[in-house]
Amino acid sequence: MPSTPEPLPDSTPDEPPPTRCRACGHPLRDRASRHWGLGPDCRRKLGARTGPVPRGWDIEQDTLPGM
Repeated sequence: MPSTPEPLPDSTPDEPPPTRCRACGHPLRDRASRHWGLGPDCRRKLGARTGPVPRGWDIEQDTLPGM
């Protein structure tokens, strides 16, 4: 039976690695920052105020019975 390797002494396996800002490299702490990949200060400097709007998809489908 293969044994599992022991983690390094200074590592924390339960904690995911921090997500960092693409512009300045600081750790991102809130959900919007992680979604954008930019911290609030860098978003403000770039003038980004809202999230990107996803493109709409027109899907052809049959009408539901009874409608």
